[in-house]
Amino acid sequence: QVQLVESGGGLVQAVDSLRLTCAASVRTFTLYGMVWFRQAPGKDREFVAVLSATGRTAVYADSVKGRFTITRDNAKNTGYLQMNSLKPEDTAVYYCASGPYQNITSGRVNYWGQGAQVTVSS
Repeated sequence: QVQLVESGGGLVQAVDSLRLTCAASVRTFTLYGMVWFRQAPGKDREFVAVLSATGRTAVYADSVKGRFTITRDNAKNTGYLQMNSLKPEDTAVYYCASGPYQNITSGRVNYWGQGAQVTVSS
């Protein structure tokens, strides 16, 4: 079964905001860290943000720091990526993933979502 499902993407203009949602069906999600990646057309996959299982430790890529916020609601088995002040260069497919925090910070991921398209025009 699909274990992580992203939603909330869309087509917006520069400086607009979007919130991506990552709904998890695996109960271990509450014990695992969560990470968001993105991949722009013709580009390599890029790290966006990571959040510990408790939701109290977050690390952001420099390109999104101050604009994006990663959060989670473990009671709902759901993670979020709030994206503010969007820029055309934020255009990409965004993926959520989950696994033990030590693993995902080392490049290993247990569960992946299918991706959500975010397109920012200017």
